Amino acid sequence: MAEDVLVDVDGRRLKLTNLDKLLYPDDGFSKADVINYYSRAAPVLTPHLLDRPVTFRRFPDGVAAPGFFEKNAARHAPDWIRTVTIETPGSSTGAESLDFALLGDLPSLVWAANLAGLELHVPQWTIGPRGGKQPPDRLVFDLDPGPPATVVECCAVARRLRDLLAEDGFEAIAKTSGSKGMQLYTAITTTSTTRPSEYAKALAERLEREMPELVVSRMAKNLRPRKVFIDWSQNNPHKTTVAPYSLRARPLPTVSTPLTWPEVERCRKPADLTFTADDVLDRIDDHGDLFAPLLTKGPRLPR
Repeated sequence: MAEDVLVDVDGRRLKLTNLDKLLYPDDGFSKADVINYYSRAAPVLTPHLLDRPVTFRRFPDGVAAPGFFEKNAARHAPDWIRTVTIETPGSSTGAESLDFALLGDLPSLVWAANLAGLELHVPQWTIGPRGGKQPPDRLVFDLDPGPPATVVECCAVARRLRDLLAEDGFEAIAKTSGSKGMQLYTAITTTSTTRPSEYAKALAERLEREMPELVVSRMAKNLRPRKVFIDWSQNNPHKTTVAPYSLRARPLPTVSTPLTWPEVERCRKPADLTFTADDVLDRIDDHGDLFAPLLTKGPRLPR
């Protein structure tokens, strides 16, 4: 086992532990590789984490062993990690509030990676200057294929959904989930916490009427085989989605990867849109941040 290493990351002292531990044993991808990936992806990843409370999915024993969700950062965080206290009524932990981490810089991201926080999940809203929740600034559609449907069918749904959003003045950005599906996002402006879900539900129901052989907007699992479930409920302020450029806890170190629309249009098999950490670092060099349009203020949601 490798010795612990004390490092300086942008002026912050961190002790990195168990660096040779294989977190993705099927791929020989170690904790050191995870930290390296997140360090190199930080310039495009941290802007999408800035001021968004992070829920980690941690795998200290690697993806071959059970992992767990971690919301309360206070138990592990050094005093320089930004945290925010958020009310969590009905939490499975029984706590009425938890201290969530805010990973807006490289040292914070390296700290999370050292905890084997492989997956980073964030809400569609940010924390304001005084610590309160801001209104949602992103709209998300989670496209979940019911077998034998795959991401190929998700692409067909995404293209139609992109066109409907464009009719209302929104620019849709696609990314893989890093697992079996994909997600569509657009920047929005709203003062309502419920309107994003209402608008997303209306579009999902419209697509189900237009494409009943391919789309389902209802959550009943018996309706999903061979179809793409458009999960509009991810716009609920209490829910999170996996962040762009986040690793996923799959047998290989796959990443939730922003896409170009030509890639979505050309997809013929799941392998066409499966990207590992090394692939994504090359894509960042080639494309920069394909998710950058989400960092600008979006149009108002229609009534």
